[in-house]
Amino acid sequence: MSSRKGRNEAARVVREQLAREQRRKRTLWVSVAAVAVLVIAGLIGWSVFSSQRSDEFTAPPGANDAGTGIVRGSGPVTIDLYEDYLCPACKQFQQVSGETIDQLVDQGKARVVFHPVAYLNRYSTTEYSTRSSAASGCAAEGGKFAEFSDALFERQPPEGGAGLSDDQLIDIGAGVGLDRDDFGSCVRDGTYESWTAHVTDEASRAGISGTPTIQVNGEPVADRSPDGIRRAVEAAG
Repeated sequence: MSSRKGRNEAARVVREQLAREQRRKRTLWVSVAAVAVLVIAGLIGWSVFSSQRSDEFTAPPGANDAGTGIVRGSGPVTIDLYEDYLCPACKQFQQVSGETIDQLVDQGKARVVFHPVAYLNRYSTTEYSTRSSAASGCAAEGGKFAEFSDALFERQPPEGGAGLSDDQLIDIGAGVGLDRDDFGSCVRDGTYESWTAHVTDEASRAGISGTPTIQVNGEPVADRSPDGIRRAVEAAG
């Protein structure tokens, strides 16, 4: 009798162990399935988010087909300028070589694509790089991109502060001939902030790590002096 009882007890223990093992496996597979669902959902969400970041933007009039910069001129050689309106070296570059680039455009030797990136927001308490770049899109809409850009560099605020206010940006725009009401509404609404994000993201993807960066037909120009830029354009033409 005791032997039969022992066998029954052993069988019960085995059954309980098997049941526990089955429950453990079911729990494991449920957890794996749940993680897989979360991973798939995350990938789908990131894909949607990335496509929205890259696709949902409004490019201003005068932008290139990729929407990454404003085009001036139609010459055979392309000069790409990557600049941030808060960048002191960009202001210096414009003061030294800006006139030369304008001459190359006027002479029909080059077309310029100006990419107003927002790399220096961390040096402003109000994301001035983004605000000024977006405002330049508003200026392009009003047909005064070049004039407004020149004025922004002339009035460039110091790094580390608030930068120019929206009211000051609007005053500058009105000063170069933009309609105050239309331009002001565009600036205050942040109409081209999504475009600024697109310009900046695409510049980063293209390996542009600092400003100013000057390229001639896609090749970086080390000598940013007037003579250096002329030589680069002549060699590319």
